[in-house]
Amino acid sequence: MPDVLSLQHILKSVSRSFYLSLRILPKTVQQQVSLAYLFCRAADTIVDTPAFPRCQRRTLLQVFRKQFLIDCPSPSDLAQFQHALLPRQVRPAEQQLFQALPLCFGVFQELSTVDSQLIRQLVLALTHGMEMDLAYFPGDTLATVQALPDMATLELYTYYVAGVVGEFWTKIHSVHTPSWKADALEEHITLGIRFGKGLQLTNVLKDIGSDLLRGRCYIPQEKLDIYNIKIEEMDYMVNLSYLQPLILSLVQKALEDLDWACQYVMRLPSTAFCLRLACMWPLLFALQTLVLVCRADVVLSPISAVKISRRAVYRTMLFSGACLVLPRTFLHYYAVLRQDLLRTLDACTEGRR
Repeated sequence: MPDVLSLQHILKSVSRSFYLSLRILPKTVQQQVSLAYLFCRAADTIVDTPAFPRCQRRTLLQVFRKQFLIDCPSPSDLAQFQHALLPRQVRPAEQQLFQALPLCFGVFQELSTVDSQLIRQLVLALTHGMEMDLAYFPGDTLATVQALPDMATLELYTYYVAGVVGEFWTKIHSVHTPSWKADALEEHITLGIRFGKGLQLTNVLKDIGSDLLRGRCYIPQEKLDIYNIKIEEMDYMVNLSYLQPLILSLVQKALEDLDWACQYVMRLPSTAFCLRLACMWPLLFALQTLVLVCRADVVLSPISAVKISRRAVYRTMLFSGACLVLPRTFLHYYAVLRQDLLRTLDACTEGRR
């Protein structure tokens, strides 16, 4: 059976920054995590294909979930997927992904029982979050935009689409990392869930504008009401000043989760160098992204992306190498970036007075 790593070109084109972490994972888990990512990305693409009405997307998603509830994936179902979805994909990467689904399921069937069960649990949980997208957002345009109702729903959503990833990540590595402390697994899983939720909330904040264009507002309606912000009037040139206090409060919420993520990294086995790097990078990138979210005057723009520069990415990757030799150096680096974020929060708050 061909190794899923032969699909590296697809992984690189569909996984963006996560691909960096994926490439340096220990060989003992690289195949499983890569495969899990491709399955989740396929499900996400189903939900985000506007050419289909929402009821059809929901049906296709349920058929996809069914493959993880049965012992052997159905060739007819996979053929249905390819027939329905391939002609609707504009990006070559998504086309290649759906073409490769039979290969992915073939590799999946070759995994150990433990590994395949962990992937099953991940896909089934994460697709619940995708079903929330279909349930809460009735359309795919700015004219039909709708917000999540409250913070409890946002918390549940970030758990299903990212917290469960932190849980899966922790469990799969604990199985294949000999130096992992089994007696601390449950605590590490809890930290992993907070890690995932912090990264997802960061994504929500940096993608506000592009999500609005797709008819989605993950900022809860109850929060918009507190600040007297009408969702249909969220023009990025006019209403950023009104929305900024709410954005800053959510940045602080994301920072709380990322502080737990820092503890997650520090509790990883000291000899698991690649694993530590793979966790350091998204955490450090997220802190720097939140600084940009606070400062950006284009955070509501549907066309201007909020993202750190390549130079910042390479600098972070280079400096994190030193953190492997001296773990306390990572804490210092995290503290420096965290302090920069706090100063930015204070400056933005002070500037409004």
